[in-house]
Amino acid sequence: MITSEFDQANLAQSGFTENSGAASLPDVDYLTKLANELFSALPCDGSRLGIGTSAASGGAVSPLAGLGHSGVTGIAPQAVGLPGELELRQLFAPRQPSFESVPDSLDTGSVLGNTPSAPGLPSSFAGLDKSVLSGIFPHDFGLPGAAELQQLLVSRIPSGSNIPGSVDAGSVSGIPSAQDVTVEAQASAEKSADASFSPQVFETELQKLFAANPTSDGSISGLTVSTATPGLASSFANLDASLIAGLSPEVYGLPGEAELLKFFTPFSTPSGSTPESAGSGSSFYFLDELKNGGFNAPGLASAHPPFDVHAVRRDFPILQERVNGYPLAWLDNAATTQKPQVVIDRVSYFYEHENSNIHRAAHELAARATDAYEKSRDTVAHFLNASSSEEIIFVRGTTEGINLIAKSWGQQNLVAGDEIIITWLEHHANIVPWQQLCELTGARLRVVPVDDSGQVLLGEYQKLLSSRTKLVSFTHVSNALGTVTPAQEIIAMAHRVGARVLLDAAQSVSHLQVDVQALDCDWCVFSGHKIFGPTGIGAVYGKAELLESMPPWQGGGNMIDDVTFEKTTFQPAPARFEAGTGNIADAVGLGAALEYLTKIGIQNVARYEHELLVYGMEALKSIQGLRLIGTATEKASVLSFVLAGHSNQDIGVALNKVGIAVRTGHHCAQPILRRFGLESTVRPSLAFYNTYEEIDRLVTTVKQIQSGKIV
Repeated sequence: MITSEFDQANLAQSGFTENSGAASLPDVDYLTKLANELFSALPCDGSRLGIGTSAASGGAVSPLAGLGHSGVTGIAPQAVGLPGELELRQLFAPRQPSFESVPDSLDTGSVLGNTPSAPGLPSSFAGLDKSVLSGIFPHDFGLPGAAELQQLLVSRIPSGSNIPGSVDAGSVSGIPSAQDVTVEAQASAEKSADASFSPQVFETELQKLFAANPTSDGSISGLTVSTATPGLASSFANLDASLIAGLSPEVYGLPGEAELLKFFTPFSTPSGSTPESAGSGSSFYFLDELKNGGFNAPGLASAHPPFDVHAVRRDFPILQERVNGYPLAWLDNAATTQKPQVVIDRVSYFYEHENSNIHRAAHELAARATDAYEKSRDTVAHFLNASSSEEIIFVRGTTEGINLIAKSWGQQNLVAGDEIIITWLEHHANIVPWQQLCELTGARLRVVPVDDSGQVLLGEYQKLLSSRTKLVSFTHVSNALGTVTPAQEIIAMAHRVGARVLLDAAQSVSHLQVDVQALDCDWCVFSGHKIFGPTGIGAVYGKAELLESMPPWQGGGNMIDDVTFEKTTFQPAPARFEAGTGNIADAVGLGAALEYLTKIGIQNVARYEHELLVYGMEALKSIQGLRLIGTATEKASVLSFVLAGHSNQDIGVALNKVGIAVRTGHHCAQPILRRFGLESTVRPSLAFYNTYEEIDRLVTTVKQIQSGKIV
């Protein structure tokens, strides 16, 4: 304090004069009263900062207590560049945390008298000697200074450092009180505040921060880490959380650990399983899962895995074959599909361990064979979403299935004048049996035309429907063009006039989901060899009430209930339609094929094949003189084409020379090819084990044929 600023008159009135002798000096009591008045007049005394009483030792009395206001007007805080009480209240007022208020950096200029970080920013403390404000800085209490906090709260921790990720609330000791702060500690803290920050400084500051004894009870909420973190003191038990509130994420509007745990709860590991990270010491299991290469999201556990065509190809041993020195590219899947190893093994296992006739023996192998056969029936029912396994009949294939319905239901229910409707897209197997039935019964066959893309004309179909229509039989996917017909609409339109509907799914079951209940078809037929199963086996689905009303179409063993010379009674469906010894081993193999396809996922198959089909069509269209046959928007598998100036047979032979297998000819679908003015086409057809590379080989070879490089 500069004594020259005191009013001389006031000093004289109080007995202070320059010439006063020792006898005229005021006594101690008077000086004490004067000092008390002076300090009580200060608007910025220690108590208002919350540190005055703690900074003075117990029992100490201020020497200026009682000093009058008029005697100290010259040392008001504003007079010496200090902020007044109002400014200090604004400075230290608690602020509402928000995410937007998180700083990009911390400006210490307004506190330490440095140049403000933003031009024009006023500073009430600018130019002030740091010693004047000694006792109100964080480092005076062993807390990190502004520079350390800036690095701690804003900057990224250097990689490879030993800085702990978080702190265990149960392992940090309390903040030292003002009584414990020594001059040496203050000097050390000030020095560290000016030093460049580093991981070593960070750890040192934390050790200094949490090493002293606690001064008050309290806890830190939201601050949790492994107690095994090295370099930290052992206890946070009595720490007052308010002293380091700036270290909590909530202060800056950020979520704490409890909120993070709540947020990630829906992404927890499915019940019944424990993540690998359990018990690892981490508070967040999902971080451990990410490190281990996995993450459990809702619904993913039940989803099919991503489609990997190269992994699929390894399941089919024949795809490793070489033809004429080239890798086999099997692009004749509309004719028949190749068999995965699981199907080959299942049929082999049947013959090695289960081979027997079914249903009519008491021995072990008969029981094994019967169980395997009926289990396969269950698998077919599940695959088609039939309501019962009793709605599934095993037959040799699609052709036999259609003939079964024509000869059983057709002969029983059709008479002269009735009408059967099919489409131009049909395979011969869905034409000839109905022609035979019409010749036998006097019924009439009607045909739905298609447009130039190969799609059914629903308007023309509607015109054909009438009360005379008794049956509509159509293909789900054309074997010659690949057209996917609007099955749902065709079936619903037929039912509105009281007609029954048979769906030929031979070309669709391996490419699309076929749900017989959703489609509401009355019958559905398909062949096992078109869906990666053995040849000589297929299935018929029929609604239960229809099958029960249908007479058997073949007689023999297994389908009878009782036989006398006068009369025979029959088994209920499906047994009444399975006369004699069936193809037991291949029925079992069909079940294995459907299980295999189900595991891959028919939706995955459909998605991959569609992308491959689009790629192939675009590539083939780029070849001069090539004409694609069948360009409907809805297509599956088939890439039929003709090439100007080249015979289809010659193209097939040339492709075979480089290991590419395609079908050439009329594909048992002469009417639809003649609709396009053709007698045959080249027909590459796809399955889910085909690749983009095989498409490229096909296109490259056809280009070479077109240019005359291959004959």
